[in-house]
Amino acid sequence: MGRRDGERSRRAGSPGGRRRAPANRATEPQGLGSILQDLLLRRPWSPGMTLGELARRWTSVVGERLAQESIPVSLEGGTLVVRASSSAWAAQLRFLGAEVVDGANRVVGGESVRRLSVVVDRGG
Repeated sequence: MGRRDGERSRRAGSPGGRRRAPANRATEPQGLGSILQDLLLRRPWSPGMTLGELARRWTSVVGERLAQESIPVSLEGGTLVVRASSSAWAAQLRFLGAEVVDGANRVVGGESVRRLSVVVDRGG
């Protein structure tokens, strides 16, 4: 019923029963600069942080006048939802859609924003 001492070692594949992890990037030491660069490229932080940065810098994305009449309200699945103060301002945002997407991506870095959806504020 009991195991022989040598049996456990043979099953584990090495003397003493310990397996050695394969050498790869995940187990090899990395420099801090390399880790930070990878982190910045992947941007794993929450979309809420990206939306906050967009809201803070909205004027640089759409210009002063349009920023007074609109605000980014959500960013999910690559779609930036912007609330406009009227249907006229919503139409202007839609007309400038590609420029708004490009400007938003310049602010947040990368390609977080792929589409623009504009809704009209109904006094809520």
